[in-house]
Amino acid sequence: MTKKQLEESAQYLRNKGFDYPEIGIVLGTGLGKLVDHMESTIIAHYHNIPFFPLATVEFHSGKLIYGILENKKVVVMQGRFHLYEGYEFNDVTYPIRVMHELGIKKLFISNAAGAINLNFKKGDIMLIEDHINLQGGSPLAFKNVADFGIRFVDMSQPYDIGMGKKIKEIAARENITLQSGVYVSVVGPQLETRAEYRMLKIIGADAVGMSTVPEVIVANHLNLPVVAVSVLTDECDPDHLKPVHISEIIEVAGKTEPKMIKLFMELLREL
Repeated sequence: MTKKQLEESAQYLRNKGFDYPEIGIVLGTGLGKLVDHMESTIIAHYHNIPFFPLATVEFHSGKLIYGILENKKVVVMQGRFHLYEGYEFNDVTYPIRVMHELGIKKLFISNAAGAINLNFKKGDIMLIEDHINLQGGSPLAFKNVADFGIRFVDMSQPYDIGMGKKIKEIAARENITLQSGVYVSVVGPQLETRAEYRMLKIIGADAVGMSTVPEVIVANHLNLPVVAVSVLTDECDPDHLKPVHISEIIEVAGKTEPKMIKLFMELLREL
């Protein structure tokens, strides 16, 4: 990855009409319908954007969408990239750097995750207040990282406190059940064993997923305030573990999605 590549990707999008978006939004598994609320949309398919990776997961659509949402210029990733698809950390986080190059000042992230904390229920939303990286690497561990920012990025407060506080206020006002906790990111794509769920609980995780953490690390590298929420699609109780199918995860995500959309749209309105 070079600065020249990032500039070329961003210039292609500007030429298409991506006019200095204020907010970047990453939509997780089964959470693509926020774009239905956007106006004056312009779509760029990943395979047409110079140096962009391609989405290989069938339920991730692979589009970068620019438009107006709650009177804000936004750019939305409909479909993200994962290590389990065979990508490197730089591939997974390249779109975050491109959105920053386009001019975004804040980043919203969503994902589908499993509830490790047994007080949380399937269909709840969790505000991510901290995370644990179990993906075995870092999106900042490359030779020319100093060209893009400082190498040793502070992660004492990776998630923006102000936006998190606003999300909590919105949830209370709208009667949306909002948990908060620690998200742990693993490689996947296999789901966890009973023993792994027990380990994750012991080390302090409230929810587990296969994304988000690399994107948040890069956002912090770019001094980009970030807020992230998990839609909890299954309950990971090692003592009563039942097989989970990806179709069920997508279904629960779809049912909970309107609440996540409400939170993001109200947050946009208040920024």
